[in-house]
Amino acid sequence: MVVNYEDKKLTQRYQLMAQTIIPRPIGWILTQNDEGVLNVAPFSYFMGLSSEPATMVVSIGHKSDGTPKDTLKNIRNNKLCTICMVDESSMQKMHFSSKEIPSHESEAVMFEIETQQIMDGFPPIIKDTPSAFFCTLYQEIDLANSKTIPLIVEIQYQYIDEKIIKNKEKLVLEYDPLLRVGKSYATLGEKITPPQIP
Repeated sequence: MVVNYEDKKLTQRYQLMAQTIIPRPIGWILTQNDEGVLNVAPFSYFMGLSSEPATMVVSIGHKSDGTPKDTLKNIRNNKLCTICMVDESSMQKMHFSSKEIPSHESEAVMFEIETQQIMDGFPPIIKDTPSAFFCTLYQEIDLANSKTIPLIVEIQYQYIDEKIIKNKEKLVLEYDPLLRVGKSYATLGEKITPPQIP
């Protein structure tokens, strides 16, 4: 079977892509508006892009009324965000924080998500996150006729929980991130060691 994307509605394309481009890491993004309200929102159209410059890309849609999501609005306004990785212990609160709420309210308050300020000038991290990236806006990509806006953000600093550092000298990390698989979540489970290349 070959599916012609031109024949499919936006929701059908999303459904097909979300079920086959898997697993996708979840970027739990924290931003602040001009009044200082902390926005906390998860995104699974998110991944590393390059190590030089150290960049990641996240695609951000719009609210149900067609206006930009608070994450997009805030990053456009102040060019800053903190992206936290998620493990299984934070799944429920992360999932709840995807709920659409008014801009003057904070998911951190509504869902009792504890945060911690560790880097001046950037939004806080989620307490107990295995790792977080403090980023500045590098580039906004214009996809013609799209309501999804890809943002490239540049990593300025990275926070790493000491518990996931297996070798400090070589910067070897090990943790079990929460991933998006279609409409469900998953962890990596068993890791497979690749064979030696002849």
